[in-house]
Amino acid sequence: MKNAELQKMANEVRKGIVTAVHGAKAGHPGGSLSAADMFTFLYFEEMNIDPKNPQKEDRDRFVLSKGHTAPGLYSALANRGYFPVEDLPTLRHLGSYLQGHPCMHIPGVDMSSGSLGQGISAAAGMALGAKLDGKSFRVYTLLGDGELEEGQVWEAAMFAGYRKLDNFCVIVDNNNLQIDGPITEVCSPYPIDKKFEAFHFHVISIDAHDFDQIRAAFAEARATKGMPTCIIMRSLKGKGVSFMENSVDWHGKAPNDEEYAIAMADLEKIDRQLEAAE
Repeated sequence: MKNAELQKMANEVRKGIVTAVHGAKAGHPGGSLSAADMFTFLYFEEMNIDPKNPQKEDRDRFVLSKGHTAPGLYSALANRGYFPVEDLPTLRHLGSYLQGHPCMHIPGVDMSSGSLGQGISAAAGMALGAKLDGKSFRVYTLLGDGELEEGQVWEAAMFAGYRKLDNFCVIVDNNNLQIDGPITEVCSPYPIDKKFEAFHFHVISIDAHDFDQIRAAFAEARATKGMPTCIIMRSLKGKGVSFMENSVDWHGKAPNDEEYAIAMADLEKIDRQLEAAE
């Protein structure tokens, strides 16, 4: 897809995030919005997938290790055609298949997740399985920067580096905020790049909201042999919604009706700006 098309779709993904969390009256909009461009690129350009055949054997796999940002994953999946966009407002409702964390019964979800640190471990196992079975698919996983405080993350990184899983790509959403505040004030995982390099990863740092940089990073990851890749994406928590941007308050709460209207107006303004730029 062209960058302009990706930007428009990313804005649709953001609308879906805000709509889902508003409908649930609960959820995690901030980290979902910061990763929306990455979700969009993965599902609309990067990964070998087929919404009409979600379980095809040779598909690329994605594990949302920071599972609380399920609204971002669900919105990307819905916009890609795995299930109706109209179902997004049922997030977390009793009887809805769209629960607060990813579940494998949802079309397009490759791994149930939510307990931080476990997703990257499952994804590393998938990548090793592909190697052992002689399969060509790639495995991607998205972590939060606060999640890097979990020791299990580094056990998985040590395993992936030791096994030289060059079909494995770890993505870190580095928005610098977690539920209790800036990661530097809670339990700083910096320097993130040096830590992954120490576990024998090829490391790439990019702007999370620049599709040229995103595209180049994934191309570099595919071309890297003999070691896994970590893409550290510097992002803005709450990206696209004025009152949510870079605010820890919006890590894990839903907008009320008035706030929802403001958020959607912000995103519709972005639509107009993208149309004017064409």
